[in-house]
Amino acid sequence: MSIKLIIFDLDGTLVDSSGDIADAINHAVGPYNVPQVTVRETISLVGEGISRLMEKIIEKKGLNADRDFLSRRFLEYYSAHLVDKTTVYPGVKETMEKLNGYKKAVISNKRQALSANILDALGLSAYLDIIVGSDTTPERKPSPAPVRYVLATLDIKPESAVIVGDSNYDIEAGKAAGIRTVAVTYGYRPLDILRGADFIINRMDELLGILAKI
Repeated sequence: MSIKLIIFDLDGTLVDSSGDIADAINHAVGPYNVPQVTVRETISLVGEGISRLMEKIIEKKGLNADRDFLSRRFLEYYSAHLVDKTTVYPGVKETMEKLNGYKKAVISNKRQALSANILDALGLSAYLDIIVGSDTTPERKPSPAPVRYVLATLDIKPESAVIVGDSNYDIEAGKAAGIRTVAVTYGYRPLDILRGADFIINRMDELLGILAKI
């Protein structure tokens, strides 16, 4: 078995959190009397952390608002409603149960505490050796810094690791760190920006076949 470590993205890969994030955005912008964002809009905006998300909302809605004020309102609401609507994607738990021989990590551009709380609440943290968030390392994906942090912490060489995610940020971070990359098509990003991945899968259980080949 050449692969010893599997790194997973969180949002759009293991869980669909778009409904709860949309609700938190709408709470954040509540004082400004602007149209609510939809789940579809939310999916197109997420992936770069909360501060960047609020910057995009300010631009999209034409708000005369302070980014940090919106971020505080977002976090206040989101922290209390992490899994009201968030669900685990089909096949994720079943696949995790078949990966006992591998080290497993999550790297998210969501803050570490929020990521850990979601994984705990949905019964996924027990499968994982480490959870890394946007505030764990000085840089977040697409920087390779969080990937290198996981490799160093778990003492795994790059050639023995793979990252699984739904976005170009996951692919770019993985390639920059020298590990193999698997893109999932069911997440938040269109297929055309995922074609740089080493492998592409349509369901999480297809990962088992990929691992058998590499």
